[in-house]
Order: sequence, then C-alpha cells, then structure tokens
Amino acid sequence: MSFPVIRHAALTSLAMAMAAPSFAQTTATDSVIVTATRSPQLQRDVLSDIVTLGAEDIARSGAGSITDLLQRQRGIEIARNGGPGTNSSVFLRGANANQTVVLVDGVRIGSITSGTASWSAIPLQAIERIEIVYGPMSTLYGADAIGGVVQIFTKKGAGPQSVAASVGAGSDNTRKYDASIFGASAGDNSFSYAISAGREKSDGFSSTKPGSSSYNADDDGYERTSTSGQFGYELAKGHDVGLVFLNSRTDGQFDSGTSRYDTRSQTKLANLGVFSKNRVMDNWYSTVQLAKAEDKSISDTGVASAYSRIESKQTDATWQNDFRLGEDTLQVLLGHREEKVVSGTTPALGKVRKTDSYAGAYSLKRGAHLATFGLRADDSSQYGTKTTGSAGYGYRFSSALRASASFGTSFRAPTFNELYYPGFGYENNKPEQGRNAEAGLQYDDGVNEFGASIYRNKLTDMLVTTTPCPDPARKGSCAYNVNHAMLEGVSLNGSRRIGAFTVAANADWQDPKDETTGKSLARRSKKHGSASVEYAAGALAAGAELQVSGSRFDDAANKNRLGGYSLLNLYATWQFARDWSVLARWNNVADKNYEVARNYATPGAKFFAAVRYGIK
Repeated sequence: MSFPVIRHAALTSLAMAMAAPSFAQTTATDSVIVTATRSPQLQRDVLSDIVTLGAEDIARSGAGSITDLLQRQRGIEIARNGGPGTNSSVFLRGANANQTVVLVDGVRIGSITSGTASWSAIPLQAIERIEIVYGPMSTLYGADAIGGVVQIFTKKGAGPQSVAASVGAGSDNTRKYDASIFGASAGDNSFSYAISAGREKSDGFSSTKPGSSSYNADDDGYERTSTSGQFGYELAKGHDVGLVFLNSRTDGQFDSGTSRYDTRSQTKLANLGVFSKNRVMDNWYSTVQLAKAEDKSISDTGVASAYSRIESKQTDATWQNDFRLGEDTLQVLLGHREEKVVSGTTPALGKVRKTDSYAGAYSLKRGAHLATFGLRADDSSQYGTKTTGSAGYGYRFSSALRASASFGTSFRAPTFNELYYPGFGYENNKPEQGRNAEAGLQYDDGVNEFGASIYRNKLTDMLVTTTPCPDPARKGSCAYNVNHAMLEGVSLNGSRRIGAFTVAANADWQDPKDETTGKSLARRSKKHGSASVEYAAGALAAGAELQVSGSRFDDAANKNRLGGYSLLNLYATWQFARDWSVLARWNNVADKNYEVARNYATPGAKFFAAVRYGIK
C-alpha cells in the first residue's frame, strides 16, 4: 500500500469526523468491554480498536457458522475449505490465522500443532456476545496476539428463571435446534445458572470444484452438537466463585478424490474453567482462574497411512489483581500455561511446553486525557524469555469525539508442527515478533457514529517453509525464521440513524506484504468492506447487507489470483407475540460464484428461517 493512499484516507477520516454535528453532546456508547483491558471498562474509555456483536446481532445474521459471521465484520477476512463444517482461517488486519488469540469465557482455545482455533466446532447458538480487539495484545494475553484477540462469551444467568429456544430450517436441508435455561436466585448468597444445548445438521454442498485433485461431486454435510453453561455462587458480598464449560463436536464430510469412501473429519472442543472473584479491599479486586482446554482433531480418508488423530491440551492458571487508584487502575497479572500434544499417529509431536508470565498495566484518566501502559515477560521452557510492552494515549475533544494513538510489541510462539513435525519442524525456531503503531478517531453522539484507524505492524523472524532448509544438517524443506512482513492499512466505519432507518458501512484498505519476497500475503485482499440499511419499527425489522472484497492471491508466490466478489444478503424479523418471533434470511441473493481458497466452493444463494422463543 502506498503511503499517499493511507494519508489521503486518514485526512478524509479527520475531515468527516470534524464535520459531525457540533450540537450533539450526548454521551458516547456506554456498553461495557472486557477484553481490551481484561477488566470491565466503558467502551468510551477503551483506546483499542474494537467491534462488539450481541446476541440479537448473531441471531439476526442467519449465519451458518461463526466464520460466516466474522467475515462480515471490518478488518476480518476468512479462507475456508468448503462449507460450515470444514477447516477455516480467520485473518485480522491481514495477520496470519495463527497470529490471533481466541478465548471462550476467558479460556484460551486452539490447536497447539497448527496454532489456529477450530472455528467449525464453535456453536453460534451458545454465544451471548463477541468482542473483537484489533492490534497487538501480547502485553495482556501473551504469545500469538499479533493481529488481535477474539473473545466469545457464552450465555450467563441473571434475574428470574427464563427459557429461550429456536427451531430453524433452510437450504441444503439444514436443520437447527437449540434451547437455553438461565436465571439467578435473589438476595444474599445468590446462585446463578445458564445452560444451553444445540444441534444442527446439514446435507451441505460439494466442498471442492472441478480442477481440484480432491474433487468429488457429492455433497459434504456436517453435524454439530454442543452444550455450554455457567454457574456462579455468591459466598459473601464481593466474593464469588463459579464455573464455565463448553463441549462441542463437529462431524464434517470433505472431498478426497473419487473414492466412494465417506471421508470425514471430526473436531471436538472441551473447555472447563473455575474462578474465584474477590474484593479483598475497597480498592483491590482479585480474580483467580484455573482453566483447561482440549482440542481433538481426527481426519479419516479411508487410507491408513493418511489417518490422523491429534489432541491438543492446554492448562492455564492466572491470578489477576486490579487496584483502583481514584479513576486510575493498576493491574498485576501472574500466569502459568502448559501446552501438551497427544498423537498416536505422529508420536514426534508428543511434547510439553511450559510458560510462566508476569505482567503489569496501568490505566490513567485525567479529565480529557486517557492513557495506558503495560509490560509483560513470558518465560518459556522452549523459547526462553520474551518481553512485550504497550503504551496508548487518548484525548477527548468533546463527549462524542476522541483521538488516540498507541504503540505495542507482540510475538507468536512457534507451533509444535513448526518445531517437531517429522521432515518439516526445526527445534531451534524462534518466536515471530511484531511492532505496531497506530492512530485513530472515534465519534459517537448516540445517533451518528464514526471511526477511523491507521496502523503499521512490522513483523520479523517470520516462520515460513524454506527450501532448502538453512540448517546444513537438514535435507529438503523445513519451517525456518527467514522472512519479514509488513501489515499496514486504514480501517473506516460509520453509521447513522434516520428515523426508523439505520445506515452503516465499513471499509478496509490494507497491504499485507511479505517484505522478503515483495509478494502479497496469501488469501488476503487489499480492500474489502460492507454496507447495510435496516428498517425497524414496532415488531418488524428488515434490512439488506452488501459485502464486497477485492481480488487476492491464493499462494505465497502470487501466481494464482482469486477474483473479487460482492454479496447481497436480505433479512427480516417479526415479533408476532410477546416472547415469540420469526426470522428469515436470504444470503447471497444473486447466487454469486466466488472463491476464498482456490478450487474450494463457497455457499451460493441460501435461505434460512427460524421460529424463536424468549430471544430478545
């Protein structure tokens, strides 16, 4: 991306923000954000670039998977090997898929061998809220938070006992069912609970296209079952203990040539976390969490030599202390993480890595001034000590308009594949490193909202497949720290309410580039965005969305170009009784044929409808 383009977009952003109505003096959005600072904070005080999605946003999306939902958000692109039940990659601000941390209720998930989350196994029906934080977050979350952090919050219990449920059906013989029960007892020693369960099944479509060596014309369906829950108990005023869990299993078919064998993959997530939150003193809040996450993956093509079974196990112990100092907050973090791989098919991956971490952060508020500072040290049994830091500053010109700037460093730990996989891994590989600088503007008067961010993230010691391996003792290819990359771009978003209508749009101009080769990073476009208009009056809400994306290359050598695309989606919800509503959604109305990974199919025109009870 040329800097004149970035400067032009930034100046345009500034002009638009300054042109916002001067008479609007209502407060900015007062929703509470947790992920950006690891503790509850009003959105108007958050310096990081963020996107939040609530339960109604998720339900109204009619998305077949969480990656379908994320694909519609600014700063995010995906690549997927077929339908909702297949492997997916999620790119934040052009960063690699393994450069993003994914959390479910504070529990870190993901494969230790590939470094990516098993997105296909995350059930949409269990999600209450999603927070997406862009930019380096290693100071708070440690390894891998180069592109950002995605945190998924499942449903919580509060108030009188309530029940929610939905039943839906759609194209490809898709069926979805889910139900939840949640609530909390009143008075002292309150007990809260929330339990959700869901099942979905679809006949799907062929995951590959003619031209792929794996092509098979049969449909590739999937089935997903899940349960999740949260329990909390108030021991005394200011002292709470609780438990969170998620179990999800996805069984999906995929193409592996013309064989009549029913080739399929299975992915299972099992998360468990227990916590204790205590108000030790009037200004001292302590949170202790013990968590365990398992990611099990099986691939079966009917050929014994190609059969794969890998299980990643992560255990985390964290102790977070927040000290309130007037309007300021001092945060001290201690953590221990253990990663382990169990693989009967590839015993060489059966290693253990342990990491101890120590971090401190300070958030400051002085009138119109906001500032944050942080420092973290991760001491690993495999790669030694890595130190990361961050600093940010924000200034409020008014209650609606704020400018900010920040700098942060980050790193990604080598995956077990990059370290130990036979014929590919190299045990002496080092972590990748990132240095990011960005600036932003935010305007929100309750009716008009506008945001702009400009960023530049320089990555060194990038791990890539190198031929021949630079180690003279090795033959053939290997993973090795040889490349540098640059992620730079501008991200814009805005919305306005006009009577019963809400108009919104976002756009990203980016240039994710491998500086060693001069090539664009694979499967990432240089521009993408979306626009929507929604009408909401009384019991009816209806809208249209337009997603657009420019072309990209499917490979690191930039020889195989994937064309750009635009998708039109329509939806409507109608609340026909107090707790009852119906949802209808028509995605890809024009039946656009496009690719996000070469020779892999994407959904054509798809229709979905559901009846919902108790979903607000």
